Amino acid sequence: MPKPAKLILVTAEHHPQHKLWVKLVEEISKEANLDKEIRKEDYILITEHGDTDDLGMPWLPQLFVELENGELKLLLSRLPLGRNLQPDINEAKRTVLTKLENLT
Repeated sequence: MPKPAKLILVTAEHHPQHKLWVKLVEEISKEANLDKEIRKEDYILITEHGDTDDLGMPWLPQLFVELENGELKLLLSRLPLGRNLQPDINEAKRTVLTKLENLT
């Protein structure tokens, strides 16, 4: 199985959770020792490789990993919510790091 090469966050600066997603990818990048790339509103990438709704419409932000062979895998498309119904960055980080571990 090819190893993870870099993280790719597709986001939009106007999105209310943009800063949370950027913080998440920065923390995971450091912990997993992976390069990161932040793309703004790359709907082609998300439509081809990410999550879409019932009508095929993609949404932002979404986090991917690019493998050494160029293949893209979706890591996270929604931030998990905590008990207070607010985004739980720590749970999101655990989820992504677990998925990365399972790739290798």
